[in-house]
Amino acid sequence: MNTLKEALQSMKAPTLTEEQQMALREGARKGRIQGVLMTAAAGSGHPAGSLSSMELYLLAYGAARIDPQNPDDPDRDRVVVSHGHTSPGAYAALAFWGFVSEQDLVPHFRQAGSPFQGHVEREVPGIDWGTGNLGQGLAAGVGFALAARARGSEAWTYVLMGDGEQVKGQVAEARRIAAKERLNRLTVLVDLNHIQICGTTEAIMPADLVALWQADGWRVAEVDGHDVGALYVALREAREGDRPTVLLCRTVMGKGVSFMEGIPDYHGKVASGDRLRLALEELGASEAEAARVVKLRDAPLPRGREVRPPVPCLDAGSPLTYGAETKTDNRSAFGKALADLGARNRGVAGRTPLLVFDCDLAGSVKVDGFAAACPEGFVEAGIQEHAVATAAGAASAAGVVAVWADFGVFGLDEVYNQQRLNDINGSSLKLVLTHVGLDVGEDGKTHQCIDYAGLLRNTFGWRLVVPADPNQTDRAVRWALTEPGNVCLAMGRSVVPPILREDGTPFFGDGYAFRYGEVDVLRPGRDGSLLALGALAGRALEARDLLAREGLEVQVLHTACPLGLDPEELLPLLGTGPLVTVEDHHVDTGLGASVALILARSGRAVPLRTLGVTRYGDSGASRDVYRRMGLDAPGIRDAFLSLRASHA
Repeated sequence: MNTLKEALQSMKAPTLTEEQQMALREGARKGRIQGVLMTAAAGSGHPAGSLSSMELYLLAYGAARIDPQNPDDPDRDRVVVSHGHTSPGAYAALAFWGFVSEQDLVPHFRQAGSPFQGHVEREVPGIDWGTGNLGQGLAAGVGFALAARARGSEAWTYVLMGDGEQVKGQVAEARRIAAKERLNRLTVLVDLNHIQICGTTEAIMPADLVALWQADGWRVAEVDGHDVGALYVALREAREGDRPTVLLCRTVMGKGVSFMEGIPDYHGKVASGDRLRLALEELGASEAEAARVVKLRDAPLPRGREVRPPVPCLDAGSPLTYGAETKTDNRSAFGKALADLGARNRGVAGRTPLLVFDCDLAGSVKVDGFAAACPEGFVEAGIQEHAVATAAGAASAAGVVAVWADFGVFGLDEVYNQQRLNDINGSSLKLVLTHVGLDVGEDGKTHQCIDYAGLLRNTFGWRLVVPADPNQTDRAVRWALTEPGNVCLAMGRSVVPPILREDGTPFFGDGYAFRYGEVDVLRPGRDGSLLALGALAGRALEARDLLAREGLEVQVLHTACPLGLDPEELLPLLGTGPLVTVEDHHVDTGLGASVALILARSGRAVPLRTLGVTRYGDSGASRDVYRRMGLDAPGIRDAFLSLRASHA
């Protein structure tokens, strides 16, 4: 086995020996037996596509420089399985190469608590990305290839795909990015079996795959996907090109099992009873093997590996402090901090490379300064948000600090599923959303991202930071880029005056360090509280001044972390109320919802009014849009007085 692995990884020989080919053919036969058995034992799964992809899996994992004893080596090659429903094929190949045990795998496929889930997941050694729905894998491969290049690594990336997903838009986006960036150490193998769930690919959605890939600048080769010798030659030739290569591998759906071959039903239908006996007989196995597998299903479950996001190594530099006279916006403060970190860490040995993605908005989202200072770390991908969301997430899991800045409606609303999959995959993306909330003003309701906190609330790993002013933005950026895990920073478009202390000095200036989940006491007070999110802290302070004219001393609190509030810190600050929360966000899914949940869980009865966005916003100057939504200083004052009067 070691000799075969060495031959595939080095690819020095022009062809494989007959002995080596026989070993791979036997591995494919055993893999097909395992694929049929594991889906039969589970009573569900996708056997036929797994059988058609078997040789592709064996050759890709054989060629990839991945050590089963050290599958998390940061300098390894990476293999992405885009048609993740063919997990039995991928898992069988991993068993062949020694990444997992056949005894752990086959009986425990699709069993609750087992790492061998129905679609490939990173808990299984050798699986580098859990691809979820079809169309994700190529973009993940692009991210891995970009990260390898940024690290100066010679690592190769292999992506295995199905033919049905080739018509998805995200695949086309990823093809173009790979060609533009000339990612010649990226090889794709497409399982061209012509079968989808509802029929043939030609009947469901015809596409000229050769023309599509060639038009986007790829080298295209066609090969018999069941001929291990031909696959080896094709993979070897792919290493000699100066651009990415796709291998269109002609295969037979359900290969090796007569009643499955070329039949759409077995895309997601398992063999049972007499059909199972026939399948095993044709593959050279016995019915007794099926009984043994079923019995082993009651054995203790295998354990998967723990996936942890990488810890960046960066010099965060010294924060910039903006004084009272400064007139700037949070996105500009982000851009300056990003450019500073880029220049400070560029080319320094041992530092984690920075990779910044843009979708044709560099000047608006303020990553143009980084692009000028560190052009080798800047990826301009055009208006292709779906592929960029996945590519940036995958890159962040592969040894770089990946930053993607975009408008809120594009970077989260449009690509929510991709950001959800980044969370599932344990990535470490730094997502910067600008132009969020009603602050977009004139752009109108379609471009006012008022649901970002609610969307991220539905995940389990994303952290959200909505800074109050340029000073807090600067410090939050430096914190986020040195933190492992997914972090989203959200900010509006308009100029935001620095938040000042009562003595006129910046509140988030010298001596302030950002801490996730912290509640900032901007002003003390005994007559109740205003708790603001992000840039509305300034309006809350204005409302406090208006309330002072009514003889009230109201506390003003701020948090940048609506999803990270600590009840033990927040509740003592609130006292007995009344409390008004203020946010430029959907009133029922942001800060107010978080506070209400904390109060309910604690059993505290505090008079509460949640102010926020209650309908789709208007198109007009941001101050007018806020006023009509009741989010200007007089509106906040009136809400507090009304709440106080109703609980007098």
